[in-house]
Amino acid sequence: MLSTLSLRLRLFLLFSGLATASCLLIGFSLFFGFLRAAETGHASGFLLAGVLSFFGVLALSTGAWRFLDENVARPIEHIASTVRTCAHADVKASIDMHKTRFLGDLAPAVHAVTGHLSKVSSGTDEIVAAETSRIVAEKAHLALLLTEIPVAIILVSPTNQIMLYDGQAADVLGQVHVPRLSASIFDYFDETDLQAGLEQLSETRTEVVVEVCATGGRLSFELRLKKLHQTPGYMILVDDTHARIAPEAARPLIFDFDLTEHEAEHAIENRPLQSLSFVVFDTETTGLMPNKDEIVQIGAVRVVKGRIVPGENVDQLVNPGRAIPRASTKVHGITDAMVAEAPVVSEAVSSFHKFARDSVLVAHNAPFDMAFLHRHEKTSGLLWDHPLLDTVLLSAVLFGDTEVHTLDALCERLGIIIAPELRHTALGDAQATAEALCKMLPVLVSRGFETFGEVIQETRKHGRLLKDLN
Repeated sequence: MLSTLSLRLRLFLLFSGLATASCLLIGFSLFFGFLRAAETGHASGFLLAGVLSFFGVLALSTGAWRFLDENVARPIEHIASTVRTCAHADVKASIDMHKTRFLGDLAPAVHAVTGHLSKVSSGTDEIVAAETSRIVAEKAHLALLLTEIPVAIILVSPTNQIMLYDGQAADVLGQVHVPRLSASIFDYFDETDLQAGLEQLSETRTEVVVEVCATGGRLSFELRLKKLHQTPGYMILVDDTHARIAPEAARPLIFDFDLTEHEAEHAIENRPLQSLSFVVFDTETTGLMPNKDEIVQIGAVRVVKGRIVPGENVDQLVNPGRAIPRASTKVHGITDAMVAEAPVVSEAVSSFHKFARDSVLVAHNAPFDMAFLHRHEKTSGLLWDHPLLDTVLLSAVLFGDTEVHTLDALCERLGIIIAPELRHTALGDAQATAEALCKMLPVLVSRGFETFGEVIQETRKHGRLLKDLN
């Protein structure tokens, strides 16, 4: 019967019942105190009545608060987070009608509005999808045309960040390390050699040819440096690529021309979320004890300005130097035979450290994965002092502490599908976490958390979740 009443009437009945119960409780306490005073002959009975009234009203108020918290406050938070997720993360999430059953017509009304907006936006989505397909096809065609040019092309911003590279350039950069959009060009080519060439280029020249060593000094390249006339920055052309791309290899054309708009350097706390570069990673291990167990796989993907960068990832098996327990193999499927020829932990961690340079590290339950990396700081000489985000805490900020915050629950909430064969693989879980991050970033901004520092400050309120997990 209550389900047919309006929310206003339900609240009226609740507080009417609370007032009636309080009056009855106080009346009973006074009557009991009067009887006690008549028996003893002094006023101590009325003092007892006051104590009984106080604790009785306190119990009624606590019960009313718990009822409102469970059936009004939390359901409203659920509706708000669901609507924000639908609006800003492009997720067709539905409102739990059972959870919001005490809110009267509010939940059905919001559900009707979101459903109507979804229908309206579906037509727009089709138009956008068609236009996006056209742009993607043009981009693919451009990438194929560039592969016909027998040189690798890299565009570099005025701040020496990579803002475009083609398939051949990916192959060239990959000989030094995994290519990374927005990374410093000096991560790949020796800074002294390249700066000498840039100084020549600045002397009113439009093009120079220089011999440059790769960072680390293992390889050398002949680079042609050209000025860009229509946009700030310069172009690097590599005639001698040393290694050709196989005909069947993927030929990405990766770019971000916003890097030409150089802004003054800001502390990481003051930088907008959408301007940051993230490395989202996951590890698979021999067990769950960071002080005893070891890494057997590292997976990572890069997110630049809210988008996953295709091709920029790490998928590395690691030789832990010990036998992998059967119980662990049942979880991640990695056997001793699979890691027999893999790099040892120190080499794999060092390589990942280069990949994560100048980025915010992101993981789901980050303290667990970071504990394994911190173990090797002394022996490797590497310092893991990167800014850190945890998607468990981001989920708590957006959806509340009372929700489940496992990776599976978060992906289901955000409409992300993890292929069964990729679950509990380092790269598969990192990819899913990165997709969740990309969907949560605009929702965080819509909540008013626009800078990295504001998000970190908010996540600290939910730190207890990680302590419970670990």
